[in-house]
Amino acid sequence: MIKRSFLNFIYISFCFVYTKMFFKKARLIRLPIDIRNKAKIDFGSNLTTGKNCRFEAYGSSKNINLTFGSNVELNDFVHITASNRVIIGNNVLMASKIYISDTSHGSYSGNENDSDPNAPPGLRPLHNNDVIIEDNVWLGESVSVLPGVVIGKGTIVGANSVVSKNLPCYVIAVGAPAKPIKKYNFKSQKWENIK
Repeated sequence: MIKRSFLNFIYISFCFVYTKMFFKKARLIRLPIDIRNKAKIDFGSNLTTGKNCRFEAYGSSKNINLTFGSNVELNDFVHITASNRVIIGNNVLMASKIYISDTSHGSYSGNENDSDPNAPPGLRPLHNNDVIIEDNVWLGESVSVLPGVVIGKGTIVGANSVVSKNLPCYVIAVGAPAKPIKKYNFKSQKWENIK
């Protein structure tokens, strides 16, 4: 037990030094971490990550594609892909194994731009639609957030949910697809069931 505690202290100390060397405004970046195209990511201030997070930012412009607000906390294995624009607001909390992407391999909207299912998925044209996660959002374990989604301020998304459509502010949403089941009533100061 003492050996494990000592090794954890060494590990956290190493991560802290690494953070202050390479991510001066972050609170703590736990290693290992996979960052692809760091120049297109704004890491905000006081970012905390778990182990094995993966951040990808692509796109032809010089713009920032992935933006973190202040005091964002991510647990282990959070994977975020931004080809156009993903914005994570202030004070956002994410559990482990979260997937967020503004990108899809192909188009499946039911119009003339639809992708041919005989084409290899990796060769289908990428389609982008911005993702915005507003302030004070909490994403539970293994949540997926798909392209074109806005998650409103103060919203909670339950474990294993798939967010495929916008969620309003101050709700609790669950399921695949995620649907609001409760809304915060500021008068009563209680979470109330949605009928």
